[in-house]
Amino acid sequence: MRPTTLQATARPLPGKRLLLAALCLALAPALAAMDLLEVYQAAQQQDAIILGARATAQAGRERLPQARAQFFPNVSLSVARNKNDLVSTAPDFTGQEQTTESQYPSLNQTLTVRQPLFRRYLTAQYSQAKAQVQDAEATLAQEEQNLAVRVSGAYFEAMLTHEQLALILAQRAAYTTQLDAARKSFAGGAGTRTDVDEAQARLDMNLAQEIEARQNVSYTLQQLQTLVNRPIDKLATLDPVKLELTEPQPNVLQDWIDRAELNSPQLLSLKAQAEASREEVKKASSGYYPTLDAVAQWSRSESENVLNVQSRYTNAALGLQLSIPIYSGGHVSSTVRQAVAGQEHARQALEAGRRDLGLRVYKEFRGVTEGIPKVRALAVALRSADQLVLSSRKSLQAGSRTVIDVLNAEQQRMLVLRDLAQARYMYLISKIRLLALVGAADADALAAINRMLKP
Repeated sequence: MRPTTLQATARPLPGKRLLLAALCLALAPALAAMDLLEVYQAAQQQDAIILGARATAQAGRERLPQARAQFFPNVSLSVARNKNDLVSTAPDFTGQEQTTESQYPSLNQTLTVRQPLFRRYLTAQYSQAKAQVQDAEATLAQEEQNLAVRVSGAYFEAMLTHEQLALILAQRAAYTTQLDAARKSFAGGAGTRTDVDEAQARLDMNLAQEIEARQNVSYTLQQLQTLVNRPIDKLATLDPVKLELTEPQPNVLQDWIDRAELNSPQLLSLKAQAEASREEVKKASSGYYPTLDAVAQWSRSESENVLNVQSRYTNAALGLQLSIPIYSGGHVSSTVRQAVAGQEHARQALEAGRRDLGLRVYKEFRGVTEGIPKVRALAVALRSADQLVLSSRKSLQAGSRTVIDVLNAEQQRMLVLRDLAQARYMYLISKIRLLALVGAADADALAAINRMLKP
């Protein structure tokens, strides 16, 4: 009997098996869990914010060659060719006006070379351009640090939502078990209706929490997908055994503040902006100073005026051109006052940034140093909560505890598990943020945390 089409497709041929295996191998990397370092590397290539920051930095770098170009000679060539139609009226020997009309072409060619010798404006502009390039580089470095923080924060948040969902599912299994036990006890005459209702209420609330948890999981994955511009199916999770709780090195707050004031990209950017504002004052005050240029000019003309229609002239000139400002209606004074106000703004912004940086270093330093004992304390609390659940179950079997007592112990254990997971992730993100404040949140820093994840 020949197999039907359905039977034939149910048993693939060897060639089809090989094709299916190849497809599975091809899809395996897409389905594999991404770890923190992989997400960071993908975000460096795909994140729109960092790509835009790199383009902005490249645009800022062009300020320096533009300012440098102003010191070099400026060469210009002017060529004009015209067709002239001349109509002239003049009296003849009898006193009668005679009108004559003639047409002739004219040509003018001028080559000019101008070399600035003294322009205070250009010197200040060049110094300002160097400060603006430093600002652009520091801003890019700041976005690189921000990328590490954004990726880590989004990754840890996604891991936390996954862990919370797992806790809710485990809690549902425990509530379901307790509900079955309460029903059996009530049916056997040993339990109460209150135990059944309490267990059912807890289970119903758990189902609502599961819906919210799954929404959070979907949203946090979407956050990561926005950073890497690709689908993410699974994430590597934190391995509590590999979690290293280490103090900041050095474990002195002032040392970290000093390090941040030296290396913080944000503060370096503000310092560069303050330097640029000082040069802006020099640029504005250069309006009071004369300028001196060396000028070389070569020109050739044909029929340049109506008196010498057939004439040709060639002229070469070399000299100095001095320009002395005398009066501009108060424009220069106004621009100087404006630049001085801008300089004061930049100085105060730098001071505000320095103070804010110290406050943020303090916050993240405390987040790391205080996060360690908090994680350890919650780990101890988890062992106590486990023991409470175990004791409550045994007491329930012995008849000295009710189902509600067991449910409360299970609830307390889940809260401790949730708080422990949050404390671990807060410790890790504080560590990354602290490194970012001193300009050290790079691939090596993320790789150190990545080693704490389950492969």
